[in-house]
Amino acid sequence: MAKPKFRELRRSYGFDEVAIVPGDVTVNPEQTDIELKIEGFTFKIPILASAMDAVIDVRTATLMSQLGGLGVLNLEGVQTRYDDPAEVLAEIARAPAARVTTLLQKVYSAPIKENLIGERIKAIRKSKVTCAVSVTPANTKRLAPLTAEAGADILVVQSTVTTARHTSKSYEGLIFPKLRKLVSMPVIVGNCVSYNACLEIMRTGISAVLVGVGPGAACTTRQVLGVGVPQVTATMDCALARDDYFRESGRYVPIITDGGFRNGGDICKAIAAGADAVMIGSVFAQAEEAPGHGYHWGMSHPHPALPRGTRIKVGTTAPLKQILFGPTSVTDGSQNLVGALRTALGVCGALNIEEMHKAEIIIAPAITTEGKSWQMAQGGP
Repeated sequence: MAKPKFRELRRSYGFDEVAIVPGDVTVNPEQTDIELKIEGFTFKIPILASAMDAVIDVRTATLMSQLGGLGVLNLEGVQTRYDDPAEVLAEIARAPAARVTTLLQKVYSAPIKENLIGERIKAIRKSKVTCAVSVTPANTKRLAPLTAEAGADILVVQSTVTTARHTSKSYEGLIFPKLRKLVSMPVIVGNCVSYNACLEIMRTGISAVLVGVGPGAACTTRQVLGVGVPQVTATMDCALARDDYFRESGRYVPIITDGGFRNGGDICKAIAAGADAVMIGSVFAQAEEAPGHGYHWGMSHPHPALPRGTRIKVGTTAPLKQILFGPTSVTDGSQNLVGALRTALGVCGALNIEEMHKAEIIIAPAITTEGKSWQMAQGGP
């Protein structure tokens, strides 16, 4: 093998650069099985709603579960910092663009009220639906016992980048095997984008892994920190880690591609790339029930002097049920996401998610523009 060039770069791919090749056999979309299993829980659709304040509150977390998916409530956001989060959410939506970053820094500097954690979880559980909540690694040891005591079903430990090994002079890093002993519920961990990091996280005994660093519409990580991997490549690398870990241990750990989704086509490509499920933010922020009032902003970064995400206007397009199941009222693919996924499985001859992982993917940077000059001239599809 020839000596490689110094720090030779590897090509990576995002959703716009690839396409799925139809199969030699087709299947009726209604016959496809798209269930997601996370330990003892089964979800009818492989779609999670992001733990972001503009996307999920008690109402939307409940509705998402009732529709067959899973909404994740952010336990370090406005829902647990303020007795009346609706007032704060409205203030963020009303703020002029010039002062919204300063306002977000102020809003997320208020202390977390531990009593509100139990109140929010119990409010979701009151509807007899699955309750999933999210915390950051730095606060997990303190907040995880509170979530278990309040009756949460699934714990998501999530930060911009999470690894199984963390070096710190000030405190002992979060040890996931110890966390699994501390709480009996399934634990989803994220985010990561590489084979090695994903494999090491799985070896700690966690239940599922979130894949994606910085692709979200309201995320500033790639601009501020310069880190991230395009989602198709990140998903494929982590799917390889999942499959290798399954051969190593006999335990299947689902991977959930998190962020960067604009339409059903992106979801289908993520599944074909190896994802077992997807986590969506901005598309769900457009729902009539979303708490962000037509706006969306990123998860707060723990550093007080860095931007705490950016607020973007996404508008309000349809009820959450219509976004998931249609009928669609738009042509950009942002509604009837479940129908799109089932149809993609059908044209690829895949009866389930596992078979869709075998679909051929090709590099196709012109997939969204080829033959579309008239649509592009009129402002979009």
